[in-house]
Amino acid sequence: MADRFFGTDGVRGMANSYPMTADIALRLGAAAGRYFRQDKNDHRVVIGKDTRLSGYMIENALTAGFTSSGMNVFLLGPVPTPAIGYLTHSLRADVGVMISASHNPATDNGIKFFGPDGFKLSDEAEREIERLLNTGVTPARPGNIGRARRFEDARGRYVEYAKTTFPRRKRLDGLRVVVDCANGAAYRTAPAVLWELGAEVIPVGVEPNGLNINAECGSTHPETAARKVRDTRADLGICLDGDADRLILIDEKGHVADGDQIMGLIATRWAQEGRLAGGAVAATVMSNLGLERHLERFGIGLERTSVGDRYVVERMREKGLNLGGEQSGHIVLTDYATTGDGLIAALQFLATMVETGQKASKLARVFAPVPQKLINLRYAAGKAPLDADAVQEAIRAGEQRLGTGGRLLIRKSGTEPLIRVMGEAGDTALLEDVLNSIVAAVKAES
Repeated sequence: MADRFFGTDGVRGMANSYPMTADIALRLGAAAGRYFRQDKNDHRVVIGKDTRLSGYMIENALTAGFTSSGMNVFLLGPVPTPAIGYLTHSLRADVGVMISASHNPATDNGIKFFGPDGFKLSDEAEREIERLLNTGVTPARPGNIGRARRFEDARGRYVEYAKTTFPRRKRLDGLRVVVDCANGAAYRTAPAVLWELGAEVIPVGVEPNGLNINAECGSTHPETAARKVRDTRADLGICLDGDADRLILIDEKGHVADGDQIMGLIATRWAQEGRLAGGAVAATVMSNLGLERHLERFGIGLERTSVGDRYVVERMREKGLNLGGEQSGHIVLTDYATTGDGLIAALQFLATMVETGQKASKLARVFAPVPQKLINLRYAAGKAPLDADAVQEAIRAGEQRLGTGGRLLIRKSGTEPLIRVMGEAGDTALLEDVLNSIVAAVKAES
């Protein structure tokens, strides 16, 4: 059987271990180059990365693979993932690549592909690249080998574009903003955009060393920015992840607002302004029931998708929507970007603060969430806890106990060896008991 490399968000794994090795990256670059190579003289790929130490290794291996297939490579250096979507289209490239494991620790890395339209690849395209990787690719003739060069202006182009998404003739003057860049890809771009729009910027997580990306900072550790907001009496805290496609907000009191609250605010604002395309929002099965009920009150639909921002984007394109996202902070605004963009989403929130004159605490909690709990359980290699009869029986029993008053979502992560156990219910004691039973069954099989 042919090896499978792609998960829910590209290829991902521990750096220097299968499949995230230099050898696989080289072969993957050659396969993707062969897939995207068109009948024209200039075959072009843009490659960006976050700040992980292993990014150098993966970048060089991908470059070798792409050039061996006849593709010319533009190396962008550390840039946010959404910048790759934007620049792939802007530079008329055949394919864009982001080297990042997003919110994962520095020991991991990943490879994400974008098509010439700036959107992430479909499942069908990924399967064809996998087929080419497994069967092998005939290299280009010596005279047709591609070239590689650094593209020095990538960060500046994205900074200028991001500023255009903020309302014209509006400024952030007088606002003090903490921005936690997770020691990741946006460590220069996000502070620059906010400062150039007039904000007083208090940067956090802007000293990457290759090993500290997402370490006790960023969207997975919002408590770091929350402390800084309280200590500096800031008006808002912005928490990005390692590749800056996620956003978590902190209000002036230090309270956290997740992706559901941000989507709820933008959806109602855009609906009132006649800007919400399709009359609905796309969100995953993880989004809180409270969001769904909030949107219903304003006559806005909610399109539920599988977990993963690429599936959100696919539904948005299918239904003609311009707003979607995930509770974890991927906010997709297709009027401005082809994938989740934490900075551009934050600018939409800041625009609402400026236009309404209201504090972040008033805007960042637009609905009361239904009590929800998520437990992540790591399992050993070779194990398949969800296939065990005891686990399936525990899930069925839990669903019966919750009935119509709650819901369960038990799934395997597509990016890490984790089983994600999530439940929602108004009766928190019942929810806790149900989840504990499922967790115990999963641990016994892990």
